[in-house]
Amino acid sequence: MRVVVSIGGSVLAPDLAHERVEEHAAAIERLTDAGCEIGAVVGGGGVAREYITTARELGANEIELDDIGIDVTRLNARLLIAALGGEAAPSPAENYEKAGEAMRRGDVSVMGGVVAGQTTDAVSAALAEYTDADLLLYATSVPGVFSADPNEDAGAERFDQMNAGELVDIIADIEMNAGSSAPVDLLAAKLIERSGVRTIVLDGTDPSRIVDAVLYGEHDGTDIIPEGTTDQMTYWVDNEAPDALGDGE
Repeated sequence: MRVVVSIGGSVLAPDLAHERVEEHAAAIERLTDAGCEIGAVVGGGGVAREYITTARELGANEIELDDIGIDVTRLNARLLIAALGGEAAPSPAENYEKAGEAMRRGDVSVMGGVVAGQTTDAVSAALAEYTDADLLLYATSVPGVFSADPNEDAGAERFDQMNAGELVDIIADIEMNAGSSAPVDLLAAKLIERSGVRTIVLDGTDPSRIVDAVLYGEHDGTDIIPEGTTDQMTYWVDNEAPDALGDGE
């Protein structure tokens, strides 16, 4: 099973504490021990926003700000690589070809951003499409996809599941509201729709949720289900769960 895990920078290292990074590395190691090929994409989080704010005040243009954000995502990626040790390729992949090569040879590929104008949400979706991943998982700071930004609208409702077209429509509506933020951005949603990759959006602040979702299909987030496929997450999980639980031969 090939899985792309997108970890928000504020989820992986909200205050640069090493414990959270180690916990996410341990979760990824559990997945590789169960036989998964893993590509991980790491965001910039609050640290990136602080650098971007300062650079904007110094007169940097938007492309320069994007490049600064990419640099920070790659620094965060290096933290995860350090925690993974020999499990990971030794440096962040800077394009999809290098990431795919690392995954095919059995390394965990860790990426940050790639090009200006593209978030790590979109990078994750593009990597999943490039590598023909079985699953794309977004480990965010919110427990799924909501009808509106739950931080702005107390009446926002969480979706248990939806198709990718519905995801695109919801994200487009959320992004039209100034000050609101969505768990993935619109470009990522459109890439998910185009590729048809099965996707989960969940609260990844507890890394064990990532493991439970990937290996057993158990989570409290949102399933984005490709049209024409079953709505049950068992078409690969059944093959993984026994060994992951330690019951295999």
